Amino acid sequence: MSDALPMGVATGVGSLPGTDVAESVNVVFGELPEWPHLPELPDRGLGADMIGRGAALLVNLPVQWWAFRWEIADLPGRDARRALDFLERDLDALHEVDADGPVRLTSVGPFTLAANLWRRTGGAMLADPGAVADLTASLAEGLRNHVAAAQARMPKAALSVQIDEPSLPAALAGRVNTESGLDFYRRVPAEVARERLRELIDQVGVPAVVHCCAPDVPVKLLEEAGAQALSLDLTLVDLDDVPKVDALGEYLDGGGRLIAGVVPSLGQPRPGVGKEAADRVRALWHRLGFSDEQLPRQVSVATTCGMAGASPEWARFAMEASREAADRLRG
Repeated sequence: MSDALPMGVATGVGSLPGTDVAESVNVVFGELPEWPHLPELPDRGLGADMIGRGAALLVNLPVQWWAFRWEIADLPGRDARRALDFLERDLDALHEVDADGPVRLTSVGPFTLAANLWRRTGGAMLADPGAVADLTASLAEGLRNHVAAAQARMPKAALSVQIDEPSLPAALAGRVNTESGLDFYRRVPAEVARERLRELIDQVGVPAVVHCCAPDVPVKLLEEAGAQALSLDLTLVDLDDVPKVDALGEYLDGGGRLIAGVVPSLGQPRPGVGKEAADRVRALWHRLGFSDEQLPRQVSVATTCGMAGASPEWARFAMEASREAADRLRG
């Protein structure tokens, strides 16, 4: 697992600006050579978005774009076929890099997908626990196929998968709006979320990172679900918030791996970003009372979230700043 989940290095989160996947893959593998990832390019349009991309992975659950949202369909429509085509193009771009080290793939998680994918009868799939279970099983099979297809294109790569769950905290707290926007879906019990996520992680077949850029990440739940690393926005962690800091401290004290989101995902290039990012990680580390020698064994560095909304100049600069921060933390 250590080959697939390197620590003390710079990596990315997922999305980038632009529409040329071959160029984006070359940039990522060039700027983040110690732990590159297959970038997502939502600027390409419908089907390249996070939900459409995740829905394209589903097995035996066809989808369509209808009334400005993705929903379950009797047969896959033109937009679903377009999303599948994007996935194939992305995988084919990996042929050119011939990676022989760690590479991370990404996919939306079952609860974020369920909160944004509608049933044919109306309402999000999140409203029906049985539908969420079916969705999870379908996504697990599709993601396992996706990993196998990537491995076939990069036989020497050590693959991992990032599961993006930005909507999970809202689902657990009962804060996901219904279709009308006037009410909320019933909260998802923690034990159900844990079971569904563990089912997905167990079946993917490679180490799993769970990414959540919300302020109230359920760290213990994700660890118990089998996540081998967590990717968090550390700029949302208030060092004076004792319960949240303690939860993260318990996770790290038990040997947990962390991708620290400390480089802004949007901005203008300026001096000092890499140093500021490293200082934020060190501040948390010292607040937890851990030794500096242990830090690069458990922590890698990334941007706070995806960079689809950033300029190409900032995206490249942010990767450079992430490398600088990782170098500072190793030193």
